[in-house]
Parts: sequence; C-alpha cells; structure tokens
Amino acid sequence: MAIAPRTAVIGLGAMGLPMAGRLAAHLQVTAYDIADDRRAQLVAAGGTAAGSPAEAARDADIVLLAVRDQAQVDGALFGRHGAAESLRPGTTVVLTSTVGPDAARATAARLAEEGVLTVDAPVSGGPVRAGNGDLLIVVGAEDKALDLARPVLELLASTLTVVGPHPGDGQSLKAINQLLAGVHIAAAAEAVALARGLGLNPATVVESLRHGAAGSFMFADRGPRMAEAYEDGPDPEVKSRLDIFVKDMGIVTGIARDAHVPVPLAAAAEQLYLLGELAGLAAHDDSSVVTVLSPKHPSPKNSENNSPEGEAR
Repeated sequence: MAIAPRTAVIGLGAMGLPMAGRLAAHLQVTAYDIADDRRAQLVAAGGTAAGSPAEAARDADIVLLAVRDQAQVDGALFGRHGAAESLRPGTTVVLTSTVGPDAARATAARLAEEGVLTVDAPVSGGPVRAGNGDLLIVVGAEDKALDLARPVLELLASTLTVVGPHPGDGQSLKAINQLLAGVHIAAAAEAVALARGLGLNPATVVESLRHGAAGSFMFADRGPRMAEAYEDGPDPEVKSRLDIFVKDMGIVTGIARDAHVPVPLAAAAEQLYLLGELAGLAAHDDSSVVTVLSPKHPSPKNSENNSPEGEAR
C-alpha cells in the first residue's frame, strides 16, 4: 500500500465532515453522505464526492466509517450499494463510531470472511478537535491492520491509545469514556438547574465554577450552552445530539450489566437522557437536557412556589 493511502470516508456528520476535511488536506479522500450539502462541503475542502458507499470504497486502501450507530454501520457496509460490494481483500475498515464491543466484533467477523481487516477506533473530542487532528482515539486491532491504518489515525489523533489486539477492545474503553462524559453532562445540568431554582444567573455560576475544583471539561463546554438555553433567541448550536447519549449510555449500562458491575450514576444519567428524548429533544444539543430539570418556561404554579414570596407564605 502507498505511504499515503487512498481513503474513503462514509458519513459526513458532526464528526465525519471535519475528519474528512482534515484527511483531504493530506490524502486522496473520496466520501459519501446522504446529504448533498455535506458532500459539497467535502469537495470544497479538497475531497471527492461519491454517489454511494460502494463507489466511495471502490479504490480505497482505507475505509473510515463515521456514522451514528450499528444500524448505520450495517447499512453503510452491507446494505444496498454498501461499501462491502467494493472492498478488496486486504482493505482496512476503520470503525470510528461508538457501537459497543459486541457490535464491533460482529462487524469485524463479517468483514474477515471477505479478507477485509478491521480497526476498532472510536473517537472522542468533538468537531473542532476533529478538524484540527486533536482527537482522542482508542484502538482495538491486530498489528497488521493497525499498521495499515496508522497514517490515517495519526492525522486525526493527538492521543492514540492501543487498548488491545482485538476489535471490541477500543469500544470497551470508549464506553468508559462515555460513562464519564454522560455523567458529567448530567451533573452539569443538575448544577445549572439548581442555580436557576435558587435565583442565580446560570452564566455567572458556570463562569465561576468552571475554573475551580468542581469544574470538568463537560461543565466548561456544555455549561455555557446550558445557560444560553434560557436566553431569548434561537436554540444553542447542535454540536452533539442528545440522542447520541441515549445510545451511548444504553451501551454503557448494557455492558456493565453483562459484566455484573453496578453503575448507578450511569443508569440515572441514562434515564435523564431518555426523559429528554421523550420531551422532543433528541435532535437538540445534549446540553438541552438541562431544560428537563428546569424548564425554560416553568408553569405559574412552579414559579410561585420557587419565588421568595412563595417561600414566605
């Protein structure tokens, strides 16, 4: 394989598009997404658009999947005009989606039947860091597959951690990452909701606490968007959809149950995200979960009970 591998990217969403743009600045990249405008943005960044996953993967040495869940992985690879129609023995599929260990192992086994290698490489860091090559990537892969994919992974990652030699190993560590991230967002939402209930300005609370011992990356990142949710004007920009954490916390609690490890905080956070989804926030930024705990427009009864006058009575 050439030092600069021909690379296909399938999925140009919040993470896939900046990753593809980053790669296109250094490699020959062909990409597919169902959205015309996203394909156009990739072309503007120096890549080539394809009309299907199969077309994108036709001449690729590396096929990078950046889709939302296992159903989309199956569709992109094995559906009608899926990439598997074009994959050659020795091609390497890099799975960057968070799908869980069992799903990654099943995908790798199915690809192995065709002589295709799999690198389980879920990513973390958000769209801005994806475009800057500053992602955390955790990898489960045999040495041969990892060596082939390394030129692509090193363009995307500032921290590349090889967890183990098998697909699924990377997913296991990513699940632990998502446990922490999901609980931290839920804790940030509780803090902002309590601040509102006490009559404090959420923006002031976030700016003050983000610099101290109570701060976390998620509090500093989501906290300002949580405060913004209560301002007049459009909803905060969607940087990470709430239903992603419905999926990811489901993976966390599922594998924890299988391992017989209690995860009460993760389970509580999962319920909060499910409540957010039920409230119609699935496609909103995950910071919007704060409005489940402290509605933007509380009912008159609740407003009265939370007022100083209500307490005095």
